[in-house]
Amino acid sequence: MFSGLISKLTGAGDALPTIEHDDFARIVKDHSCAIVDVREPHEYAAGHVPGARNLPLSQFQPSQLPKGDCVIICQAGGRSAKALTQAVQSGRKDVRHYAPGTGGWRARGGDVTA
Repeated sequence: MFSGLISKLTGAGDALPTIEHDDFARIVKDHSCAIVDVREPHEYAAGHVPGARNLPLSQFQPSQLPKGDCVIICQAGGRSAKALTQAVQSGRKDVRHYAPGTGGWRARGGDVTA
């Protein structure tokens, strides 16, 4: 699934596997893989990407991630990067994060569900 959709987030430290906006929008639309929102429950309840499942970072365990391809999202990319790092360190290779987060999704016209 992720072959062809992967980009690298560059900057300080190791690169983390990310997904570009257009590819993420397609996944949201066609439900082709799991989306996990790692914001806290009150943030998630205020509005989240349609179809996203809530696994708050404060209680996050990589073993709780759905099997198969998965995209992690938060508000602005910081918490999803932390969750992604944990998932990669646990051996997951089928997980990416949407670095712009829910804020970036909304800024680009993406719908949210409350």
